[in-house]
Amino acid sequence: MTEACTTIRLCSTSEVDWDSAIRVEEGDLVLAVFNVNGVFYVTDDLCTHGPGSLSEGYLDGHTIECDFHNGAFDLRTGEVVAPPCMVPVKTYKVVIENDHVLIEV
Repeated sequence: MTEACTTIRLCSTSEVDWDSAIRVEEGDLVLAVFNVNGVFYVTDDLCTHGPGSLSEGYLDGHTIECDFHNGAFDLRTGEVVAPPCMVPVKTYKVVIENDHVLIEV
């Protein structure tokens, strides 16, 4: 038995500049939406190590470095790529539809 996916519209693609991120709050979710060379990724905005906001971090390719303690995550998988972070950040499946960024939950 498979669960039905729900999509949530977060923003338009034009709201996220090339190679940057924005913070989006939707219901109980606080998310970071990243545009890496025209490909969109979405993670939880809160760093798993401390109070840092990943949307305010330093984006380098597919790596986001938290501006609080400089831990880093791979946007594609959420996996930790630099300490002091030890717990992966949650990622979401992104769907682009009519120039809007949606996630599946």
